Amino acid sequence: MDVYLSEQTWPELGEYVAEESLAVVPLGSTEQHGPHLPLATDYLIGEALARAATDRTGHLCTPPVRIAVSEHHRQFHGTMWVEPEVFRDYVESFTRNLTYHGIDRVVYVNAHGGNVQHLREVGRRLRRDETAYAVEWMWDESIPDLVDEAFETNGPHGGPKETAMVMHIAEDLVREGELDAAHEGGRATLAPEELRTAGSRTFYDSIDNSENGVFGDQTDATPEKGAELFEAATDQLVQLVEWIDDQPFADLMPDPHVDPQPGSRRE
Repeated sequence: MDVYLSEQTWPELGEYVAEESLAVVPLGSTEQHGPHLPLATDYLIGEALARAATDRTGHLCTPPVRIAVSEHHRQFHGTMWVEPEVFRDYVESFTRNLTYHGIDRVVYVNAHGGNVQHLREVGRRLRRDETAYAVEWMWDESIPDLVDEAFETNGPHGGPKETAMVMHIAEDLVREGELDAAHEGGRATLAPEELRTAGSRTFYDSIDNSENGVFGDQTDATPEKGAELFEAATDQLVQLVEWIDDQPFADLMPDPHVDPQPGSRRE
């Protein structure tokens, strides 16, 4: 059974941190995912995976971060975002809050590609001053071969992998009548050579490459494929959580400066 932070009392959380020091934080976004998926897609996936994994490991799971770095989808109705520096500072701030209560290792269960580099930077900051060990985990990056095998025409956003996952997690939120329109109005493929002009990434927003903001063949998604992806990704997350939990904290911290230490020869 997972320990969901916002559903506990403070004495119950006191019992947790007396024995454990790891927390799992789900993150996603509130942004367009085409005409067939809800704006909640990313944080629904992140929270579902975090809850499934902590249900198996018994670790603390926090409420999800629902609004993040999504400005590249701003042309589409309903997309919400914060500036990257605001996101980084916010995540770092609440993570330091967790450390005040006894947490010294955190897994950011991320389901939005726009968050990746910023979560890595936050983890670097926290590790640099030896406050905590915090790492970003992206669900589809944990099972790349399975994702590629499941779909003939995958896509980085609003494609069949996310569609299948939401079909499994919250099928009633998928507008199945819009799957054909999503495919026809989007972009099926986005090859590496299509991303650059004379070596430069000459675009900034998703609308620059896709009229409806989505990629891949959404019609290839099924709840069964979503369940397979979900279980495989959960297995990977459980492995990561248990590995981090097993490590001595000192082994997770930065190595010291190589010898000679700066100033060691001064008298």
